[in-house]
Amino acid sequence: MGKTGLETTYVLKNNKKLRCGYTTGSCAAAAAKAAALMLFSGCVQREVPLMTPKGIGLRLEILDAKLEDGRASCAVRKDGGDDPDVTNGLLVYASVKRSAQPGISIDGGKGVGRVTRKGLQQPVGAAAINETPRWMIREAVTEVCRDFDYCGGLEVVISVPGGEEAARKTFNPRLGIEGGISILGTSGIVVPMSEEALLASIRLEMEMHKANGREYLILTPGNYGETFAGNELKLDLSNAMKCSNYVGRTLDMAVELGIKGILFVAHIGKFIKVAGGIMNTHSREADARAELMAAFALRAGADSETARRVLETETTDEALGILRQAGLMRQAMELAASRVRYYLQHRVGEALQTEAILFSAEYGYLAQTEGAEGLLQTIRDVALQHA
Repeated sequence: MGKTGLETTYVLKNNKKLRCGYTTGSCAAAAAKAAALMLFSGCVQREVPLMTPKGIGLRLEILDAKLEDGRASCAVRKDGGDDPDVTNGLLVYASVKRSAQPGISIDGGKGVGRVTRKGLQQPVGAAAINETPRWMIREAVTEVCRDFDYCGGLEVVISVPGGEEAARKTFNPRLGIEGGISILGTSGIVVPMSEEALLASIRLEMEMHKANGREYLILTPGNYGETFAGNELKLDLSNAMKCSNYVGRTLDMAVELGIKGILFVAHIGKFIKVAGGIMNTHSREADARAELMAAFALRAGADSETARRVLETETTDEALGILRQAGLMRQAMELAASRVRYYLQHRVGEALQTEAILFSAEYGYLAQTEGAEGLLQTIRDVALQHA
């Protein structure tokens, strides 16, 4: 790939330089601009300039350019930089033709998903092309129309071969976007391993649940929690979502969006940290698992030798084994659950109810907060009403 304008744009993560990339939205806008240029000029384009909303200018290579039957089409290859992105390397195509209708219409073709549920940026039935990419496409094509003194209408169709397969590895199936990927990006630039991008995905899913009348949610930090909730607790997961390590930020979103109740189903390895008031459970933010397990062991009546052994453990399951051997596991975990609820509720105040069910991969169910059973019943009752 040639120069794009991002050669000196990078971020530092853990003392490493990580290369930035550009979004599917930037690809779609650049391809649409090039296709419009070809339509009016009759000349194949090899690259086009594009100014991103972030203020970074790009020069993107144009691939598979075609002019036929009054339609121009071409593609831009997605480059996510050093960000682990399932869309990296996909070709984002734009097809442009004149329309009898005024204005610029934008739709999705093969490999671009369709919205099937309320609560997303686009209405049900529309192509999953978000607002910023739509604006970028419209601006890019309008610029070309001005240059060629064209005042008529245009039809722009964005497609992504391989998009349907890639979408299975994204949030789209959970969000009710079917048939392909979403065309995304608020800045036009991909920042490697962006925390904000993941938080935006969490928020989007929560907005979708709220728009569909789900005001009581089951939250799990990851796959372990979701599996335990479905297989062991037999919960309907239609109102379940993942919050990753961002417990506190997800609670803040819930308050803002008017969610009424959240039941966390969480592995003790993550939520023992929450029992200490740690609201981002990633290991680079904080650990203290052994220290907190030892503290609850002492509160449950452990002697100093048992607490010392817990402090020397590497995993929570190892610590649980010591507590179980001492006959203190249940009491210590009940104490931990109580503190989990204290800190969760402290974060949200009186805005909503928070509860938690704690489990371990090795020992199964461990404990739950005092109001967990009641909230669980509320969630089940609401699910029946929406069935």
